[in-house]
Amino acid sequence: MAIKIGNTFLLMHCATPSILQFCLKLMGLPKFTRPRGHDDELCCNLYVANCGPAVGLTIDSITSAFSKFGTVKGVYPADESGSRVIVCYYDENSAQSALKALDRCPCPDLGGRSLHILYSVQRPQLQVVATDSVEVCLEASELNIPGIYLIHDFVSAQEEEQLLAAVDERPWHSLAKRRVQHYGYEFCYDIRNVNTQHRLGNLPSFVDCILEKIPVFKKLDEAADVSLDQLTVNEYPTGVGLSPHIDTHSAFEGSIYSLSLSGPCIMEFRGSDDRDKERSNSRRRAIYLPPRSMLLLSGEGRYAWQHYIPHHKVDKVKDAVIRRGSRRVSFTFRKVRKGPCQCDYSQFCDSQS
Repeated sequence: MAIKIGNTFLLMHCATPSILQFCLKLMGLPKFTRPRGHDDELCCNLYVANCGPAVGLTIDSITSAFSKFGTVKGVYPADESGSRVIVCYYDENSAQSALKALDRCPCPDLGGRSLHILYSVQRPQLQVVATDSVEVCLEASELNIPGIYLIHDFVSAQEEEQLLAAVDERPWHSLAKRRVQHYGYEFCYDIRNVNTQHRLGNLPSFVDCILEKIPVFKKLDEAADVSLDQLTVNEYPTGVGLSPHIDTHSAFEGSIYSLSLSGPCIMEFRGSDDRDKERSNSRRRAIYLPPRSMLLLSGEGRYAWQHYIPHHKVDKVKDAVIRRGSRRVSFTFRKVRKGPCQCDYSQFCDSQS
């Protein structure tokens, strides 16, 4: 869900419809926040906690309760929680009267709920400092990188929930900044390869709903591999990304599928016009990966372009400011290579170097 604040948008996830409708009132409004410390300076605006649709109170009921102390200019969300509001009066005396009467006292007009009230302060509009000049694409076709495809809503919300529940029931292996699970074959990060002599078994049955849909990519790329035998599940906490790399050519065949779950992210690509490793930053592209989308890397996009996820908590996409979720979980499917790679990109190929 996109919420506009000034000239930017916040995308919200996992909010109930009533809270989303409530937060739409943020559109075009100045932002208020809880004051730091104890600021007793009179103003027309009150920050009211334990109040809002998330706790069963409607805008009309809140307006009615606070109107007993003066004309209410408006009731607005204080944040995205749905349980804190800003009550704005036209004059300071009305705000002062309401604070004295209702702060930390049961309010009979609001079901006896005790409110926590402070004078509010206005803060500047949310500003996102542009540290990158890379425009973020929404569709793979905008990248202009051969072999990269993206399908939105590849799995349903129910399937996403079931997939996350399935991996959370299984043990995670902790790396420096993220957790992983391996199926089929284990990827060894120290050598950036797999031990083909050590097979972990078949891919788990809980990914059948994914594997049965993989052949749809054949309509986009006739050469796409759809026989997959290795799965790595990564869990990224907020703000954690992935360093630039090309998946080892000798480890995996040409098609790599990555399903994004739970949280969104930006994936960037680095390539070179002359295929020179020393100038791998000369071309840059970026794409937004929303939850439940499936990305395919094949051909040039897989073999000759580095891909990585910037270490951001907030990403800017077009005119939107997108907060990453508390976690992002990716399911990366690959086919283990049994012989040397003979791709057309020898400059980047460990089998041919």
